[in-house]
Amino acid sequence: MDELLQRALVNLRAMWHRRWIGLAAAWIFAIVAVAIAFRVPEKFEASARVYVDTQSLLRPVMAGLAIQPNLDQQVALMSRTLISRPNVEKLVRMADLDLGVKSNTERDEVIDNLMKTLQLGGNVTSNLYVISYRDAKPQQAKNVVQSLLTIFVESSLGDKRQDTRGAVNFLNEQIKRYEQSLQTAESRLKEFKLKYMGLPGQGGPGSQGGQDFFAKMDKLGNDIANARLELRAAEESRDSYKRELAGEAPSLLPEGSGPGTPIASPEIDARIAAQKIRLDELLRNFTDQHPDVLGARRVIAALEEQRKEDVQAREKAARSSAKSVESIDRNPVFQQMRVSLADAEANVASLRARLSAYENQYAQLRSSARLVPQVEAEFAQLNRDYDVQKKTYGDLLARREAATMGVDVQDTGGTQFRVIDPPRVSPQPVQPTRVTMLGIAFALAIGAGFLASFVASELMPTFHDARSLREVSKRPVLGMVAMLPSETVRRKRRRNVFLFAGGLSGLIASFAAVLAFALLVGRVA
Repeated sequence: MDELLQRALVNLRAMWHRRWIGLAAAWIFAIVAVAIAFRVPEKFEASARVYVDTQSLLRPVMAGLAIQPNLDQQVALMSRTLISRPNVEKLVRMADLDLGVKSNTERDEVIDNLMKTLQLGGNVTSNLYVISYRDAKPQQAKNVVQSLLTIFVESSLGDKRQDTRGAVNFLNEQIKRYEQSLQTAESRLKEFKLKYMGLPGQGGPGSQGGQDFFAKMDKLGNDIANARLELRAAEESRDSYKRELAGEAPSLLPEGSGPGTPIASPEIDARIAAQKIRLDELLRNFTDQHPDVLGARRVIAALEEQRKEDVQAREKAARSSAKSVESIDRNPVFQQMRVSLADAEANVASLRARLSAYENQYAQLRSSARLVPQVEAEFAQLNRDYDVQKKTYGDLLARREAATMGVDVQDTGGTQFRVIDPPRVSPQPVQPTRVTMLGIAFALAIGAGFLASFVASELMPTFHDARSLREVSKRPVLGMVAMLPSETVRRKRRRNVFLFAGGLSGLIASFAAVLAFALLVGRVA
């Protein structure tokens, strides 16, 4: 804190040393500011208040039956766009502001100045608006406010009716255009359905969507794979029957004959063959530790154990039989194997026919699948355009009826304008008045003097103590030599102080005289 105070004292001493520069700057600035203050004319403000009543008893009664524009929003929009160039040009003609205009450039300047000085304020919630304008001529300011108020009222009423009828005409035009577009869309949709009749993707009877189509292809592919697996199992079973039938004697052998003759179990062998085929299919897709693979192997082991028990039972029955050699027709095992072989052949033929039918269907679907995405995309686009146009057409018809009724509602009960305060001009000039500007000019002149002396002290520094010299030079100060002023020097310093005080007092007195003159002129006016 002490350092700041000491620094401030050093700056004040330096500014005092350059006080004449500051006094000269204050005088110059004061003269210029006073000239500007007297050159700028005082302005009078004219204002008017208007209330816009947008409430009507007919509006809630017709709610939902007729299109009712937002009157509050319309008035708010009109208030924001009131001070536009076309309206200001009309205002210039109404208020006779273009009487002294000689060229288009001057006319543009008048319009630009009006757009900058005109003010329209108010509260959108309460619909109370204030129109104000400032001008050096009170009567001219009042004429401008009156003209702008007239434009505000006429524009709001005229634009309301014009916009409502324009909306109805626009709806009629749009309905005609959408009616033609809807007929065209219906024709395109009909031609598309006739062209791709029965093909999946167009959403008609007997057809499927793209997702159902490809799901059917996936299902058909799985059916083909299962049919091939069943066919392979059936072929293995048939081949097993053939091998067993080839190894079976056409007649029963006597006891003890043919000890080395193998005894087969056709049903169990067919099941084992089918499980081995399934195990091969699983090993192509999974590892040896997969649960399905382990389960298939357990089933094969159980079937092989069952086959051993069946073979042992048959051998025991063959040894205990004491019959002699009989004919082929008397051997029940041989006859049973022939019947099983015939059934296996029929099963193989049936599976082959089913597999062929699946493959033909899959080939047909696959050939049609190339067109499905294209057909789906075209149909979706056509159907989307048709739905949008149909919905828009119906909405336009409903809105036209509501808008037609809304025209009558607008004509019957609409916006009402009430002038709360008619245009009037303030009897005294508005701020800033000439006296206020002169006071501001005096304060700025004093500030300019201080600023000039400070800038001069910074540009042409002087040292008044050892500390400031040491801070600037960054060198140690060995000592100081004091000066004892003589009587002549003292008188000179006092004279300079008196002269500076006289110059400053003259500045203050001049401002006081100018203020008194301004007050006198204002009262006389």
